[in-house]
This record gives sequence, C-alpha cells and structure tokens, in this order.
Amino acid sequence: MNNIKIIPVGKIKNENEDFAIKLDEKYTTALKGLENYSHIQIIWWMDGCDNERDRAMLIQKKPYKNGPDEIGIFALRSLERPNPIGVSNAQITYIDNIYGIIGLTYVDANDGSAVLDIKPYTPSIYRVENPITPDWCSHWPKSFEESGAFDWAKEFNF
Repeated sequence: MNNIKIIPVGKIKNENEDFAIKLDEKYTTALKGLENYSHIQIIWWMDGCDNERDRAMLIQKKPYKNGPDEIGIFALRSLERPNPIGVSNAQITYIDNIYGIIGLTYVDANDGSAVLDIKPYTPSIYRVENPITPDWCSHWPKSFEESGAFDWAKEFNF
C-alpha cells in the first residue's frame, strides 16, 4: 500500500459559539479568491474518534430513532469510522487574509480539530437535485439552510 502523508493546513476554532478556521501561516496565501464564495467544504480530522475501538466500528445498532436496527458505517455520517475524516459545509462570515482566519456561522467540529483541506462550495459540482434517501430519513431537511432549524435531537439515539 502507498504511504499516505497528511499535513494539516490549520485548526478549527470553536469557542463560545464563535466558529472559525485558523490556517497555519504558510497557507494564508492560499485564501486568495476565496472571498468570492459564500460557503466552503471543510475536510477535518475527527481526533476525538481516532482510537482502535472507533476505527474498528463497522456496524452501529439503531443509531437513528426511525432507522433500521443495524446500519453499516458507510451508510452513516457517524463519528466512528475506519479513518476519522469529517466533511462539513460551512457558511463564510469573513476572511482575514493577513492572519489566515476564515470566520464561519457554524461548524460541527471540536475546537482544535485539524483541518486537512478546504474546498469552495460550488453547486454545479456538489448539489444533487433529486437525491434518493431511505424512507426513515426522507423527512430530514433538504438543504444546509433548513438544517439549522431542524430538531436533530429527535432523530438520534445517542
């Protein structure tokens, strides 16, 4: 197998409902042009799940209240994964090109989590007009914007 080398480009800042990405200094010039986008995709390392037990998890028992009794990890957006890589969409609130900071409205990552990469969100590549989902989650929000007002606590068993 090939050796894989991942070098984080920065860290998540998640303090008191204030969300941002702080880039390592050598990556700040990579922000050029990002100010023309409203949203980004953040690829980050779920360091709190980087352990043998979570990496070995392949099936979860009834993680969703309305879901099946068992479901495979690749059919979930679970924290437990063979490689704890998170992908989150986030809305940009500001960009500080000097200090390498991207302000965000929200991100579902812990403070200090390593950011592996950042990609601009473009609907022509990422948006799926008519996705098919299982019946048990077909009532979930159909967009990033709708998700903020949805009562997710009613969906999970954890």
